Amino acid sequence: MLQNIRAFFAQQGVLEVDTPVLSAASITDPHISSFKTIYQEQVYYLQTSPEFFMKRLLAAGAGDIYQIARVFREDEQGHWHNPEFSMLEWYRTGQDHHGLMDEIEQLLAQLVNTLDTTGHWSVVNRISYEQAFIDILGINPLDASCAELKHLTSKNKIEIPVGMDEENKDMWLDWLMTQAIAPAFSKQEFTFLYDYPASQAALARIGTDNPGIAHRFEIFAGELELGNGFYELIDAQEQGRRFDNENLRRQRQGQEEIPVDKNLLAALEHGLPECSGVAIGLDRLLMVLLGKAHITEVVSFGISQV
Repeated sequence: MLQNIRAFFAQQGVLEVDTPVLSAASITDPHISSFKTIYQEQVYYLQTSPEFFMKRLLAAGAGDIYQIARVFREDEQGHWHNPEFSMLEWYRTGQDHHGLMDEIEQLLAQLVNTLDTTGHWSVVNRISYEQAFIDILGINPLDASCAELKHLTSKNKIEIPVGMDEENKDMWLDWLMTQAIAPAFSKQEFTFLYDYPASQAALARIGTDNPGIAHRFEIFAGELELGNGFYELIDAQEQGRRFDNENLRRQRQGQEEIPVDKNLLAALEHGLPECSGVAIGLDRLLMVLLGKAHITEVVSFGISQV
């Protein structure tokens, strides 16, 4: 798989890069926990993604780049999770998220042709977040209220988890995504789900024609998420506001505040080129292509063996 990926990018003229695993800052997303360590009384974080360093390279003029990285996320262990895993991340300059999805489809086709032992993964579907909710649940997620989403959850006999913040719309949408939308995707095909609600933008830019959406997409194999991509936000001030808002959410939820990556913000201020980027979990992808049931079947050593 690694040989195929490197051959694909060599043919496309995309440069392979290597960035640090340790950083004095990390991702502020409340849904992701970072490992940390101390060196000479300074706290450092094991990176959950090489994204911030790669964007600094983009701002320095690196052009189209990719990386096969070792990344780390605390509290992720189980059927599909290992706290240390392999991630493919790449960026294309001058390209929106639809163009990047085209290239991902090309890479997936190459990997399927050489690695797929299941015979399932020859088709890639694309559907917008809005259309998926309309088709599967009969509701527009962009316009729906929390009360309507709660009613829909009960109507479909979906159990409401303990501790659900009933006034948090994104929590309702995320729960319906995991319980109803993703499970309805074809079990034998890849699916691109694109243009998420603006409230779930993360590092994606907001739609110019439709400010209710963010140009973000996710890749699924059946209902399993494989990757997350963005038509990248290049506004340093807006990105700084998002980081601050995520840290406020962390505080409200009793989580540790994470130092904001000021080097990334400086790079954005300097000028990030128009680009799209994606991160794909390679261990999960290999599991899917080989028809394996547990992540330990495709890594040399799982966390319980180190």
